[in-house]
Amino acid sequence: MSIKIFVMTHKPFTPPQDPMYAPFHVGRANAADLGFPGDDTGDSISSLNAYFCELTGMYWLWKNYQDSDYIGVCHYRRYLINQKGSVFTEEQLSQLLSQYDFITTKLLTLPCPYQQGFSEHHHIKDLMTTGNVLKDRHPNYYDTFQRLIQGPNTYFGNILITSKKNYDAYCAWLFDILFEVQKHTDFTGYNSYQKRLFGFLSEFLQTVWIQYHQLNTYECKVGMVGEKYETKQLREALALFFEKKDYEGAKNCFLNSYQKRPDLLMEASDVTGELHLCMQIISTCSYEDELYHRCILDSIRDYDSLITHFHRLNAAVTHFLADAPLKEDILFLKQNPDITPVSVEISVQMFCKEKSLQKELIKKLSACIT
Repeated sequence: MSIKIFVMTHKPFTPPQDPMYAPFHVGRANAADLGFPGDDTGDSISSLNAYFCELTGMYWLWKNYQDSDYIGVCHYRRYLINQKGSVFTEEQLSQLLSQYDFITTKLLTLPCPYQQGFSEHHHIKDLMTTGNVLKDRHPNYYDTFQRLIQGPNTYFGNILITSKKNYDAYCAWLFDILFEVQKHTDFTGYNSYQKRLFGFLSEFLQTVWIQYHQLNTYECKVGMVGEKYETKQLREALALFFEKKDYEGAKNCFLNSYQKRPDLLMEASDVTGELHLCMQIISTCSYEDELYHRCILDSIRDYDSLITHFHRLNAAVTHFLADAPLKEDILFLKQNPDITPVSVEISVQMFCKEKSLQKELIKKLSACIT
């Protein structure tokens, strides 16, 4: 059994040392050469990468690659990992693939029906178009599609490992649908995130394919390596605004970035959670300045110190919320002059949604800072 895992990338990175993992440059037709093999030779849709994301690489592998019995796709920052938290070895995958049809990510359970979640970041008409195309071209799958869009589950990331035979059958079905949806999609007014439509649709269609065929599927955790370049850029920009005590500039910078990349606050982008903390810092500064005519940036402007401060504040709040405050929490609140009632209230609202409980919690915490 031969296995090859292709690591899709559009940025320079250091690939795993295991030769089973092969770096693969997606969208190379419109980009500077990274020194890796890419998706712009042979039968290719590389030039459509802005719309198809890693699927331009998946298409190339379907049409042009035949050198292994089993094939996998992961990302330069996301890898399927074993129960010990390490990337799989060929021996480990061989054992799994002898028992399972498909290896992919853990099935996500959203807090709402999939179609509602899709509509929050994308245009719902595109999901409806996909359903219509499926009903027309592959009607046997339509009931499964309809059932799943009304439920909370989906796979994510287009991260998978299966036999080349299964992979080819899946891709033939997938791209037949997506190319037809493309014919009926007007991208006028779409931002760069929304234009990556087919990458997002395919994640859900993978779920439809697996459930319709009732494939024996092994689900894995995904290991994250590093952070997105865009996330790093934004953090560095926000740090400069904080250093200048310009929380309004930080707010505008954040909103401009978020408009272009609504995925910035998703777990896969904000791996450390620091962007969420930056939002909290900005909000706290705004309300403090309005009420007290001063804010936390009058005392702390260093980015790392700000992150540490708000991490510690949030830890204290969550401990109080669990009715298990530590002595260190109480000392932190009592001895820290930079903690204001406003900063406490904002933190409480982040972790507690029940209004009556919020008031009780704020009262307890405020007693520690007065």
